[in-house]
Amino acid sequence: MSNTYSPQAAAEQARDSFRQAAQEFEKLKLDTTVPESVRALAEKTVNQSREAYERGKEALEEAFDSLERSFDAAGQGATAFNRKLIDLAQRNLNSAFDLAKSLAAAKNLGEIVELQSAFIRHQFDVFASQAGEIRALTTKIAADTTEPIKDQVSRSFEAIRKP
Repeated sequence: MSNTYSPQAAAEQARDSFRQAAQEFEKLKLDTTVPESVRALAEKTVNQSREAYERGKEALEEAFDSLERSFDAAGQGATAFNRKLIDLAQRNLNSAFDLAKSLAAAKNLGEIVELQSAFIRHQFDVFASQAGEIRALTTKIAADTTEPIKDQVSRSFEAIRKP
């Protein structure tokens, strides 16, 4: 094996191979026109794709808008919930201070026990009422938060059902 590698010879051989391939490719070159029906089909496909894209884009924008409205409602609901809790806590503290004031003015142990018992009975009713207020508020918050999303889902299904 006395063959030696010659870079010049390899480069010349590569150029020759490229020239031959280029000549063969030129022989295969077809000079045909695209039929009108194929061009029309391609144009129709592009138009349909554009319309589908536009519908999808609009649907996505509507979905983002409904999520934004839902998040806004959730934020407002959280604020209302926190305000309600603060209001309830203030009312309960005021009741406790009123009890403390009454207890301080009590003249004997019987009066203290009677005031304490009346306060506890009253607080059970108050706590039940406050639990109802919280339940009603959380139900409203949940409805307000999910309403934009439910509306969007309904509109999406109606759009899908349309021919």
